[in-house]
Amino acid sequence: MNQKLKPMIYVACLAAYNAGHLHGEWLDAAREPAEIQEDILTILSSSPVESGGDYAIHDNEGFGDIRISECHGVTEVSRLALLIEEHGEAFAAYVSHVGEEYATEESFQDAYHGQWDSELAYAEHIFDELYIYQLPQNLRHYIDYEAFSRDLFLDGYYSVRSSDSGVYVFTSY
Repeated sequence: MNQKLKPMIYVACLAAYNAGHLHGEWLDAAREPAEIQEDILTILSSSPVESGGDYAIHDNEGFGDIRISECHGVTEVSRLALLIEEHGEAFAAYVSHVGEEYATEESFQDAYHGQWDSELAYAEHIFDELYIYQLPQNLRHYIDYEAFSRDLFLDGYYSVRSSDSGVYVFTSY
């Protein structure tokens, strides 16, 4: 089951922060950049300190292992959040493996082979799909799925552990 994350960011007014006040809000990051920016302007305009317009992302959740820094741009945060909301934890795992600059929706869809109980489960599936019916019935029980799995994941595939103990399987390019 592909986990659905709710990407959120905590945006703080830097002037208030520097003056010793915590002033900010958790924002839904899976929206268009203009909507997020509008909420940021509202946070800044309600600051207890004259702000000057500077803000920072001080925290985040729902981005899996992706590291969102205080300097991330709203456009990039929105892009990642929208794709995580659409594709779930698998997309976040993919981004953390290949890097933000290479992680597009198209590259994810090309590389992603689904969530499986294990690398071995995926290897058994792919072997059976491609080869099992080419073998005589009396030879099928001699297949070494563990060796096939090991070789498959040494050259051409990789997996990332999911939060619910399975793995996401991707093609290496």
